[in-house]
Amino acid sequence: MSPRKDGRGAFLPEDFVIPTLVAGPRFRIRPITVSDVVKDYGAVVGSLDRLQGRFGPEWGWPDQEFTFEQALIDVAWLQKEGQLRRSFSYVVTTPDEERQLGRIHVAPSDDPGADAVVVFWVRADEEHTGLEKELEEFVREWTKTAWPFETVRFPGRDDPA
Repeated sequence: MSPRKDGRGAFLPEDFVIPTLVAGPRFRIRPITVSDVVKDYGAVVGSLDRLQGRFGPEWGWPDQEFTFEQALIDVAWLQKEGQLRRSFSYVVTTPDEERQLGRIHVAPSDDPGADAVVVFWVRADEEHTGLEKELEEFVREWTKTAWPFETVRFPGRDDPA
């Protein structure tokens, strides 16, 4: 595993087992793979305005002209990052995996006061269903109990320090 950019050592201990499947009554969470690209592309394109409003121009994602080819490259990159243990991206699906509801990303933090940053979103047509609040509660607890982090930041969700 490559060392962190900030010289603080590896992102995760070598013996840490990465969570691979979490199932709940309303959703299922598992690592993203290239086989998810069709559903992922639909979730992103159907949520462009919402995602651009959430992530803003500084992220540069998603572009208004987001193409399927770009989606394939993005998803393949996210899968490879997980294989290299540099960052971890998960799809959030319905329990039967027929529909992608959103994504979760767990990555090293550039802020020396945090071990990791976690970013997640739900698709636009789930905005008023209560799913996002339920997912947020779950993700905050999951990062405390299933990951070896002491301090996690949730950009766009935590109040600025």
